[in-house]
Amino acid sequence: MKRKVTKAIFPVAGMGTRFLPATKSIPKEIMTLVDRPLIQYAIDEARAAGIKEFIFVTSRGKSALEDYFDNAPELEASLRNSGKDALLDVLKATNMDSGAIAYLRQNRPLGLGHAVWCARRLVGDEPFAVILTDDVIAADKPCLQQMIEAYSETGGNMVAAMEVAPEKASAYGILDVSDDMGATVRAKGMVEKPKTEDAPSNLAVIGRYILTPNVMNNLNRMKAGAGGEIQLTDAIAEEITAGNPVYGFRFKGQRFDCGSKAGFLQATVAFGLARPDLRDEFAQYLGDLAAMQKAAE
Repeated sequence: MKRKVTKAIFPVAGMGTRFLPATKSIPKEIMTLVDRPLIQYAIDEARAAGIKEFIFVTSRGKSALEDYFDNAPELEASLRNSGKDALLDVLKATNMDSGAIAYLRQNRPLGLGHAVWCARRLVGDEPFAVILTDDVIAADKPCLQQMIEAYSETGGNMVAAMEVAPEKASAYGILDVSDDMGATVRAKGMVEKPKTEDAPSNLAVIGRYILTPNVMNNLNRMKAGAGGEIQLTDAIAEEITAGNPVYGFRFKGQRFDCGSKAGFLQATVAFGLARPDLRDEFAQYLGDLAAMQKAAE
């Protein structure tokens, strides 16, 4: 019998150097798309998928991230007294129940695999999800929810996957596919950041995972991979070598790489245009801006 996935790990220990100077004083995960921080999109996706326990792997300088999920009684009282019930509901949606959230420190930047490994005692012998907040996915049904529904049929390990241009394969973990069932593929191998000519496919792993406790056992070996770091991709690939199933899942939705400035700006525009309260005014501005730029050419 497959065990339900109720725990999720959020590796948020990175320094966010690509967004300096903003990240000098605030965690990158608190930066906002429209009016919601990146971390809120990840939490909302996890909640929709039935996640009950939220494990954050942090580092020094992330106290603002912890404060974000705490209650703000003074602010709540002010909104309540002002009759701003809609804003009060928005604020309450950011609160986390006592005991539902845990924070762990990654004391050395040894890679994604090491960050996940830091949560091993809280995961125990249960399957678990991993969500990378840099990957924001716009979808009618949240990506992790799609994956958990597919996982209920397949079991094993599952990674979110999408096709990328061949020349971009070196930026991702790439699946070597043995069986293609449409939305789901079975992998016979995984390669972390291969050269373009060495990539076994153009099916890239992005930041959503459902993993078995065996992956934690593989990470225990602390085997360094690409870049001298402990790679989560390598630990998952060891499951394939051991004869355990690893699946790629082609999710329905649009992924934005909010770990890059260009991706963050693209996501801001897309999410802004998706908001009924902003769409018309924002679209008009973008249209006027495009016309001004064309006239200036």
